[in-house]
Amino acid sequence: MELGPKADALMGGLRSDLERLAAIPSIAFPGFPAEPVQQAHDLLVELLRQAGVEKIERLDLPDTSPVIVADVPPPTPDAPTVLLYGHYDVQPAGDESLWSSPPFEPTPVEGGLRGRGIADDKSNIIVHLGVLRLYEGRPPVGLKIVLEGQEEFGSAFDEYPPSDPGRFACDAMVIADMGNIRPGSPTLTTGLRGASEVVVEVRTLDEPRHSGEFGGAAPDALLVLIKALATLHDAHGDVAVTGLRREEWSGAGYTVEEFRTLAGVLGDTPLTGSGSLGERLWSGPAITVVGIDAPSVDQGASAVVPYARAKLNLRFHPQHDPKEAQQRLVTHLAALRPLGVALTVTPGDTGPGFEPATGGPAYRAALTALREGWGDEPAFVASGGSIPLVNGLSRAAPGAEVLLFGAQDSMCNLHAPNERVLFSELRSAVIAEAAFLREYAAAFRSGRAA
Repeated sequence: MELGPKADALMGGLRSDLERLAAIPSIAFPGFPAEPVQQAHDLLVELLRQAGVEKIERLDLPDTSPVIVADVPPPTPDAPTVLLYGHYDVQPAGDESLWSSPPFEPTPVEGGLRGRGIADDKSNIIVHLGVLRLYEGRPPVGLKIVLEGQEEFGSAFDEYPPSDPGRFACDAMVIADMGNIRPGSPTLTTGLRGASEVVVEVRTLDEPRHSGEFGGAAPDALLVLIKALATLHDAHGDVAVTGLRREEWSGAGYTVEEFRTLAGVLGDTPLTGSGSLGERLWSGPAITVVGIDAPSVDQGASAVVPYARAKLNLRFHPQHDPKEAQQRLVTHLAALRPLGVALTVTPGDTGPGFEPATGGPAYRAALTALREGWGDEPAFVASGGSIPLVNGLSRAAPGAEVLLFGAQDSMCNLHAPNERVLFSELRSAVIAEAAFLREYAAAFRSGRAA
C-alpha cells in the first residue's frame, strides 16, 4: 500500500478535527473547570467510534481525569499488539498577552496551526486517528489505544498500569508525546532524564534586624543561602555535586545557534556549562533554582534577612536511580556550613528517567517507517523532560519495546506562548506510524515463523 496519497486524502479531515479538539481548553490543573476536559474526552470517543473502533472503555481513578482505553483486535492470531499513547489535556495558556492570537482559537500560521496544546499532545492523538482512518479501522496489528486526560499535572494513572497489566499487555508501544529535533528530521527519542525536587531553608534570626545597626555581624539568611546555591556549579557552570552520572552524548543534537534561538538566550549571554549540548541537556545532570523565598526588591526594607528558602529542580541521567540521585544533592547541601550556618534540606518528589531498549524488531521497523514518513535518515536524541507514565506502562508490559516519536518538533513552542504544529509534520507522522504498523506486523510474523 502506498501510504502518501492516502495520507494526503485524509489531511483535510484531520486538520478539521485537530481544530475542533484544540479549541477545547482541556486544562486538568487545579482551579480550572473540569467540563472542558470531559468535552475533549467525549469528542475523542466520538472520533474513535467514527474511525471504526468498537471497544472503548472509560477508566476512572481517584482525583484523575478520565482515561480512554480502546481496543482493536488483531486481524489474525499471529499478529502483534501495539499500544498507542497520547494525552488530551494541555498546559494552561499562561499570560495571554504574549500570544499572537487567542490560545484556544486555532489560528493558521505558515504551514500549520497555532494554539495551546495543538502540538503537545493533540497533534499526536490526531496522528493515531489518521492511522485508523488510513487502514479503515482494520490495521495489520491489534491496537490498544490509551489517551489520558491529566498528563501535564500528574495523576493516579502514572502508577496504575502495573496494577492492571492485562489491560495494557502489548508487544510494542508508540509513546506519541515527542517529536523531531527540527522540522523535517525524523527523530527517535532514546532517553528521558529523571527529575527530583529538593527544598533548602535557612533561618538565622528570630525577625528582621536593622541593617545599619546589626549588618556585618548578624547572620544574613539570604547571604547564607546564596553561598550554598553557589556551590552547586563550578566555574564553568557544570554541576559540582559529586556522584551524579554524566556521560558523553553520541546521538544527534542542536547546533549552538539553534539552541540559543530555542532557549531565547539574550544577546551575547554565554551558555552554561562545558562539553557537548547533548551531555548538558540529556546524558548529564542539571540543577535549576526554580523558586526562592526572600524579600522582594520593591518591598525590601533596610534589614538583615532572617529567613530564606529555595526550591531546586534536579534532572539526572536516564539510568541513574532516582532516590540515589536525589540523595546526592541532599548530602551535598546538608554537609555545607556557609558562614558557619547549617541548612535545613528537605527532599521532595522524585521520578525515574527512562531509557528504552534498542535493536529489537519494533525498533528496526520504526527506523524503516521514519525513513518512509520523512524521506530522511532518522536521528536519535534524548529529552530533558520526563513522562512518568512511560515507566508505569513499561512495568505493566515489561517485554514490550517502547518507541517515542510523533508530530511535534523542538521549535513548536510547547508549554510556551504561540505553540504551533506544522501540517508537514502531521502528515509525515501519520505515514510513519502507519508504516510502522505494517513493517512490525511483517517482522513479527516472520519472527514467529522462524
